[in-house]
Amino acid sequence: MRINNLLPQKLKNVYHLFQAMLANFFYGSPSKKIKVIGVTGTNGKTTTCQMIAKILEETGKKVAMASTINFKLGKKEWVNRTKFTTLSSFQVQKFINDAVTEECDYMILEVSSHSLDQYRVAGIKFHTAVITNITREHLDYHGTMTEYRLAKIKLFEDVRVAIVNLDMENPEEFLEFGEEKYGYSIKISNFKFKISNKHNNPNSKIKEITAEDIETSANYSKFKIQNSKFYLNIPGLFNIENALAATCVGLSENINLETIKGALEKIKGVSGRLERVLNNKGFEIIVDYAVTPDSLEKLYDYIKTIKKEGSKIISVFGSCGERDRGKRPIMGKIVGENADYAIVTNEDPYYEDPEQIINEVFSGVVGINGDKNNTSHKEEKINCWRITDRREAIKKALHLAKPGDIVAVTGKGAEEMMAVGKKRIPWNDKKVILEELENIG
Repeated sequence: MRINNLLPQKLKNVYHLFQAMLANFFYGSPSKKIKVIGVTGTNGKTTTCQMIAKILEETGKKVAMASTINFKLGKKEWVNRTKFTTLSSFQVQKFINDAVTEECDYMILEVSSHSLDQYRVAGIKFHTAVITNITREHLDYHGTMTEYRLAKIKLFEDVRVAIVNLDMENPEEFLEFGEEKYGYSIKISNFKFKISNKHNNPNSKIKEITAEDIETSANYSKFKIQNSKFYLNIPGLFNIENALAATCVGLSENINLETIKGALEKIKGVSGRLERVLNNKGFEIIVDYAVTPDSLEKLYDYIKTIKKEGSKIISVFGSCGERDRGKRPIMGKIVGENADYAIVTNEDPYYEDPEQIINEVFSGVVGINGDKNNTSHKEEKINCWRITDRREAIKKALHLAKPGDIVAVTGKGAEEMMAVGKKRIPWNDKKVILEELENIG
C-alpha cells in the first residue's frame, strides 16, 4: 500500500487548501481578471465544455479551456495527457493566469468532485456554474451519494449564474445558489420548487429552457427551443442535454438563440465521446468514454436505436482500478443484458490487480455473485470472454464482427495513456482499432 493512502483524506485536504491559497496568492488571483465558467457533473462535462467554447467563439470571444481531453488557449489547442480532469491548484492557477496574459475573455474549467473536495479550485472566482447530472460514481472516495452531491454543490456556493439540469435528482439543491438561475430539461415539466432562505438569496426566479419536438437518429439530433430549430451533428438524448446546458450559458451571456444554434451545428463530434470509427469492413464501430453505469446504459439505449435487424452488438469494456468497486458488476450486468458478445478487458488498473477488476466486472456479465472463476459454462452460453490484454480484446471483437454489426469499445474514450501502477503507457482506443482493422483480411 502506498504511504499516501495511509493519511486521512481530511488531513491531506488541509494541505491542499493551504496549497490552493498559496497558488492563488502567487499568481495574483487571476480568476478575478477573467470570466470563469465551471462545469461539473458525473457525465457530459467534457462535451458541454466543448459546446460552450464553440458558442462563445461564435461571437468572436477569445476562449481558454481545460477539459478531460484537451487544453485550449485561444487558437492553440493540445491534448490533455495528464489523466486528470482538474489539475493541481498551482497548475490551474497558472493556466488561468496564462489565459489572462493571452487576453482571453473566458476561462472554461471542467471541474471534478475530487478537485472540489480537495480544494484544488479554492480561491477561483467562478462567474458561472453548470451541473450536467449526478449519478453513481466515485463512491470509493466520497463514500455516499450525499457526500458526492455535497462536493459538487461547492462549485455553486459563490457564483452569479447557476445552470442546472432539471431532469436530474433533486435539482433544487443546486438552484439555491446564484443571482441568475437557469434550468434546462428535455421534458415538459413545469418545474417548481420552494427556495429556502438559508443562503439569503432574494432571487427565486428560474429561466427554464426546454427542448421540444425532439428527433434523434444514428448520426444527428434535432429539437426546438422556443421557435428556433436546432440541429446537432452528434446523436443521443444525452447530447441534447449537453447542448441545452451550453445554450443556457450562451443565453446568460446575452447571446441569441440563432447564434447559439449556428455554433452548435458546426460541431462535428467530440473526440472519444460517441465517436464513430470509419472503416471499409461494414462495421459500425463506436468509441465512448462511458465509465459509469448511467453513461453505459445511455450508450446502449442509443445503440439499440441504430441496430439493424439481424446484426449483433459486440462490447469491449472494463472498469478503472482504485475507483468505486460496487459499480463493476452493475456495469457488467448492463453490458450482459444489451450485448450479444461481451469482452471484459483491462482499462486503467493503477495499483490494483487487473485480473481481480476484470473478474468483478465479469461477475455482473454472467449474473453471479459467488466464485468469480467458476463461470466456464456460463461464458460459453452467453458468449463472453475475459481478455486482459486490451489490444487482444479489441482484436477479438473485430474478428467476431460481420458487416452490419456494432462494436462498442468503452472506458477510455480519447485518452492517450493507460495507468498501470506508476507507469503511464501510451494508449489510444481509436488508434489501436484502426491498426487492427488493417490486419483483417
